[in-house]
Amino acid sequence: QVQLVESGGGLVQTGGSLRLSCAASGRTFGNYAMGWFRQAPGTERVFVSAITGNGLREYYAPSVKGRFTISRDNAKNTVYLQMNSLRLEDTAVYYCNAEYSVSGRDYWGQGTQVTVSS
Repeated sequence: QVQLVESGGGLVQTGGSLRLSCAASGRTFGNYAMGWFRQAPGTERVFVSAITGNGLREYYAPSVKGRFTISRDNAKNTVYLQMNSLRLEDTAVYYCNAEYSVSGRDYWGQGTQVTVSS
């Protein structure tokens, strides 16, 4: 089992940047594909970005491609989401997700709020 703790959320103006971090417990972090999802008030949780366990492949939702960058440091058991050129519509609670490569079982963090203001 893995526990995930997100950090780095906050209030930022449009056009600004934030970097989210997600720290994972456990000793097999490289066996987990990691992802970020977000949920705005009154909407469903949606995919934002993901990265494979070895960090070689990245995936992005069309709405964030070119603005957000996902990365991971397996030595620190941490995944990051660098968010640039933030827009009002990026306002949401951002959740970290870990998917175990063997079983497909996934885990969620508690979420971190990102608020973009004009």
